[in-house]
Amino acid sequence: MSIEWPVHGLKLQARIESGDALIGVIGMGYVGLPLAISFGEAKCPVLAFDVDAAKIEALEQGRSYIKHVDGSRIAALVESGKLAATADLSRLSEPDVIVICVPTPLSRHLEPDLKYVETTTQAIAETLRKGQIVILESTTYPGTTREVMQPILEANGLVAGRDFYLAYSPEREDPGNPTFSTTKIPKVVGADDPISATLALALYKHIVPQTIAVSSAATAEAVKITENVFRAVNIALVNELKLIFTAMDIDVWEVIDAAKSKPFGFMPFYPGPGLGGHCIPIDPFYLTWKAREFGQHTRFIELAGQINADMPQHVVRVLADTLDAGFGRGLRGARVLVMGVAYKKNVEDIRESPSLRLMEMIEARGATADFHDPHVAAIDNTREHPTLNFRKSIAFDPAEIAEYDAVLIATDHDAIDYPALARSARLIVDTRNACGKAGVTAPHIVRA
Repeated sequence: MSIEWPVHGLKLQARIESGDALIGVIGMGYVGLPLAISFGEAKCPVLAFDVDAAKIEALEQGRSYIKHVDGSRIAALVESGKLAATADLSRLSEPDVIVICVPTPLSRHLEPDLKYVETTTQAIAETLRKGQIVILESTTYPGTTREVMQPILEANGLVAGRDFYLAYSPEREDPGNPTFSTTKIPKVVGADDPISATLALALYKHIVPQTIAVSSAATAEAVKITENVFRAVNIALVNELKLIFTAMDIDVWEVIDAAKSKPFGFMPFYPGPGLGGHCIPIDPFYLTWKAREFGQHTRFIELAGQINADMPQHVVRVLADTLDAGFGRGLRGARVLVMGVAYKKNVEDIRESPSLRLMEMIEARGATADFHDPHVAAIDNTREHPTLNFRKSIAFDPAEIAEYDAVLIATDHDAIDYPALARSARLIVDTRNACGKAGVTAPHIVRA
């Protein structure tokens, strides 16, 4: 059956396909900034929105505030006129395309907190006009686009799929990954009407090698949840295997590296001190919460979450036991240096980092916890970890490192000199096998 396109829909399609459509990207964080740059470098005009005036000022000056994003790319786009930035949400009537890249955290009760999506959608609704398309990229539970956003956008009388267009396309950013950047990752797109789907697919074809259309926005939302649940449960599996194999005096990292030689039926995941970042520790709980509405229980997913959440406690136990066995002392009064507070290697992102929880737990046991991180100069003002706010990274000084009772490697940054660390430290508890990967072994290096 043929689709009858409104005139404003045809005009929008033409502007998108020609690259003339003005693209508004809301949220200039780890997802929104690379996306805005990608569209700009594809010769599409971009208007970047963020409520953080400091970010807008940096963009206007052609500076980057994210280490793995090259500021020269921003400067070139600003100079060419392809990228402009504003904190004025009343200008949301200007873009033809509006892409939402705002945080979707959890509440204290591990329930979805969609306040940023909702307030952003309300701001869009205030200026929404016929012929615009709104696309959500923030990770969320299946149904958010249709059940939460669409009613807000339609409150003033415009109808999705007829007057304006609405779609969902999950972000797939992996900060600091040199192999897969924004423009090298296929894009999944879902919408609840064929015109919205067609427009969204046409948009992303400007910047990605492949677009994958799915049957609805909820299906696209489920794709993102599935990707992150897959990672969460497999990380939980290897974390549990670590505990089992350690009791058997078997090196879990050696096991995984040997197992991954099998060319089929196995994918390597590695254990660690807990989960970090915005997606993996959070997204499974979005699905768990939504599943209850349908009388379903996510037992497997919740068990994986429990295993991963228990890892910091395991690490602190190993640290305390090793101090006791090696030096005849516990954690009380000890000085511990945590190597790395970013949630993953080679980035400055500390969102949901297990390192922060580890530092709190260490200090709750009566020790002091300092940190060194080559990518994080200081811990920002975090709501979740107020006792750690504004602490600064100490310098990597072998003489100073030697004064600590123990060094806990929580993040395996490549910039850390592990041989020098091993020579200086009295005791190393390595949660990432960073020393092993650097070819450093010694009796005072213990893996946890």
